[in-house]
Amino acid sequence: MSFGVYFHIPYCFSRCRYCDFYAAGAARAVPDTFVDALLRALEGFAGRLPGPPDTVYFGGGTPSLLTPAQVGRLLAAAAPRPGAEVTLEANPETVTLERLAGYRAAGVNRLSIGVQSARDEQLRTLGRPHTAREAAAAFAMARQAGFANLSGDIMLALPHYSRAEFDETLALIEAGGAAHISAYLLKIEPGSAFGRRPPDGLPDPDQAAGFYLYAVERLAAAGYRQYEISSFAKPGFEGRHNRIYWDCGDYLGIGPAAHSCLSARRFYYPADTAAFLAGAAQPVPDGDCGAEDYLILQLRLSSGLDLAAYRRRGGPAFTARQRAFLAHCQQAGYLTLTPDRLTLTPAGMIVQNAILEELI
Repeated sequence: MSFGVYFHIPYCFSRCRYCDFYAAGAARAVPDTFVDALLRALEGFAGRLPGPPDTVYFGGGTPSLLTPAQVGRLLAAAAPRPGAEVTLEANPETVTLERLAGYRAAGVNRLSIGVQSARDEQLRTLGRPHTAREAAAAFAMARQAGFANLSGDIMLALPHYSRAEFDETLALIEAGGAAHISAYLLKIEPGSAFGRRPPDGLPDPDQAAGFYLYAVERLAAAGYRQYEISSFAKPGFEGRHNRIYWDCGDYLGIGPAAHSCLSARRFYYPADTAAFLAGAAQPVPDGDCGAEDYLILQLRLSSGLDLAAYRRRGGPAFTARQRAFLAHCQQAGYLTLTPDRLTLTPAGMIVQNAILEELI
């Protein structure tokens, strides 16, 4: 099974209004002292890892605030296998051709560009510091820098949303050469600025579900096959790193608020950048990854849950009540159930939480 390494970069120009991820505050660059702390933490796991990583992922925050030299230092220490997938998330306003070429030379071979919307007014509402023109330019520069594996993000069901806005955003990303698209519904998180003061014009749940199903349909027509709730790819460009999470594989997360799972044991670093920089942040145990986790994560996938694999992990047989519930859901078009596999349809993915409540 594959092994992945994740570096969490908690620095951003500013916080988006929908975001409740851990961040260290406004910054225009990543301090070298933080990279040093990442390297020390990684070194602390020497001899305890499954082997060289098959994937490396730079997430955040805004990882494109790292310099190419900093990325190179981290990749040299992580020492991924030949042919490994190495992904870096990039915000359009932070990149230049020189910087992107530097990432490519350092070993990054997959770029995930945060677009969200092709409408500047919407981007301002979201608190995104880039424009649609900058997003299009970022794709063009990425291709010029030698990136053939590009992904773009689309956020659905935004304030005063329309199908036309989705179509415009898809057109921007498709024209940019993206072979992978992440399309997901806006979620109002309590700890975000939107959570404290929700924006006007938010779609109701039924409207949001309609936008999601429209996105699935339009993405399929454009050649992007859905392989996970919010992930769509052209053949051969499915993201390998996140698949490790969904398959309950081994991954090591380094950085404040980063989560890990090694040999089915979960742990995480406290959300405290100062402690991490000082070397005082120690991983906190977070329980085991068992059959319940496997069920939850596999039902995110279009391939669904392999029931035999679920049983091998200790998953209990469905009760008569659960089987009756699943039969009802299948009749309603939310899932398909065979003797071997349970798979949610796109409509079922919208109500995944309700289905899971009946199964766990």
